[in-house]
This record gives sequence, structure tokens and C-alpha cells, in this order.
Amino acid sequence: MPEHTPDRVDRAIVSKLQRDGRIANVDLADAVALSPSACLRRVKALEASGIIDGYRAEVSRSRAGLGLTVFIGLKVEGHSQETSTRIEQGLLAIPAVVACYLVAGTDDFLIEAAVPDLAGYEELLLGQILTIPSVVEARSTFTIRTVLSRGPLPLDHWR
Repeated sequence: MPEHTPDRVDRAIVSKLQRDGRIANVDLADAVALSPSACLRRVKALEASGIIDGYRAEVSRSRAGLGLTVFIGLKVEGHSQETSTRIEQGLLAIPAVVACYLVAGTDDFLIEAAVPDLAGYEELLLGQILTIPSVVEARSTFTIRTVLSRGPLPLDHWR
């Protein structure tokens, strides 16, 4: 990946794109006070460097029939790179898992899952997560209401 050191103009571009990924280049250029060609070059450089990691549609979980969001902390036995890789591969193969983190603290992994209901959660936990070798414990926290999900990243440190 090409090296790219972001500056204040990049911050303005990325901030705008985080809020509206479908904005037309001409409108983005106007919003950040660049010519359309200069703006497009900046966006392409941000993409090439990996700072802009992709574009995707935000889907309403409730409207998609996924009314229950659950965070599940996993403990594993036999800590090793091989164990971690096996667990990561197992979790990545589960469509209901929408985010997964290797963490330090009480748990070893923290996952976020979206399921239709408690029956879907039971199938996820008993039928998929706890069948992954080396997973020995799971503790779940259910959301009542989502206040913020996938908010824009703070970029104030880009000068």
C-alpha cells in the first residue's frame, strides 16, 4: 500500500464521506474547497493507501428482521496463535457475527451479533459459537436500544 500522510484536507474529505458515502465528487469537491479533479485525486490516494477501506450500504437491522443485537464475550483455553486463528476462522464463518475483536481483560474475544430473536440467539450460541474448538465460556449482553452504531471515526488528530 502506498504511504499516505493525511492532512486537514484529507480530514475534511474523509469526514464528509463518513457521513455521506454516496456524495457526488463535484459536491464533495465543493464542500472541501477543491476542484473536482484535485478532490478525486485525493479520494483515490486515500483509497489506495487503505485509509478509505471501502463503501457499503447501512442496513436497518430491525427492518431486515434482525431485532436483537447481542455482545458475547468468549473465553478460550489453550492460548496460542493456532487456537486464535481457529477461533477467528470459526467466527468469521458465522453470518450473524457482525464484529469480532481479540481483547485483553476478562474475555479473550468480544463479538457483536445480529439475530432475529432469542431463538436465533440460542441457535447462534449453542449451535455455532460453542461448537468452535477451544471456546469454553460465553457471556452475553443484550442491547435494549442502539444509541450509536458505526459512527464516524474522530479525525481531529489529522492536522
